[in-house]
Amino acid sequence: MFKTYEKYIVKNFLNKILSISLIFFCLIVILSILEEISFFKNLNVNFFFPYLLTLLNAPITLFEIFPFIFLISTQFLFYDLFKKEELNLLKSNGLSNFKVIKILFFSSFLIGIFTVFIYYNAASKLKFFYTDIKNNFSNDNKYLAVVTDSGLWLKDEINENILIIKANNIKDNYLIDVFINKFDKNFNLQSTIESKKININQKKWIIKNPTITLENISTTNNEDLEINTNFDKKKINSLFSNISTLNLLELFDLKKDFEKLGYSSDEIKIHLMKLFSTPILYSVLTILSAIIMFNMKRDKSLFFHVILGILMSVIIYYINFMFSSLGNNGKIPIIASIFLPILFISIFAIIGLIRINEK
Repeated sequence: MFKTYEKYIVKNFLNKILSISLIFFCLIVILSILEEISFFKNLNVNFFFPYLLTLLNAPITLFEIFPFIFLISTQFLFYDLFKKEELNLLKSNGLSNFKVIKILFFSSFLIGIFTVFIYYNAASKLKFFYTDIKNNFSNDNKYLAVVTDSGLWLKDEINENILIIKANNIKDNYLIDVFINKFDKNFNLQSTIESKKININQKKWIIKNPTITLENISTTNNEDLEINTNFDKKKINSLFSNISTLNLLELFDLKKDFEKLGYSSDEIKIHLMKLFSTPILYSVLTILSAIIMFNMKRDKSLFFHVILGILMSVIIYYINFMFSSLGNNGKIPIIASIFLPILFISIFAIIGLIRINEK
């Protein structure tokens, strides 16, 4: 059973997390609504439609800043404990500084597990609805890219023609083992093109040794054929970049499909590792924030702590971003790009734990 002081600390910590989260959620909504209103200003939609989309998108954005919410929430918790001199009261009842940090560490870890397996899955589903609805009002809706067990499928519309493209895999700048079905705007089949390899480095594709079927007659050309599309390698990559719309099970399925296709799954691996390391990151940032508060003069203003929390959050964000970029570019191993920042923060936290009970 939890002791009374443990319940008190955990309850106050949760209250701080919920309060800070609500403040950030409101800021996200305020900043995002302007963008949504601008997007829909020339479209005939209900007045409340941009507000609905903003609310669908806000939870996943909030998830991305949760580490900093934990950091700031810990600061505000200790600010209140110091201001009301409750920490001295807890100490007089045998509760050491180390034990307070231990309670917060495990609380952060358990909340982190909840946010990954419950909150994130729900937020990613809302993000999917947001993206799906918004795509219906976007010019990109006529383009489609999907990875399945059978390979990569693309749908393109250009020059009043519809192209349905299927490739077994991607290698460097090439689609491998490709079938292209060309339809008119009424979906009447006009021709079929088959090729072992197509260069997609630019939007004007270069088809190697194509076999063209027209009115059930097939001919093979030894010369390259060029066709215009709306896709190049960069655009195809961008269509798969929004992995925040996928829950955990969907991420594992997509990773498996990418690997079958020969398509790089590094971005998905990094995203999954980030998710599974989230409870550890929350816990480590909580310890770091607590140690900083213990080593700081207790007469600092609330404004000072807000600025300090924002500054620490910015520094940690850019450290994570730098290592993540190095992992995506293959400069360092993927696992190192995720856990090295956590390791560095942990080292500072462990050093700070020395003689913490004397603070």
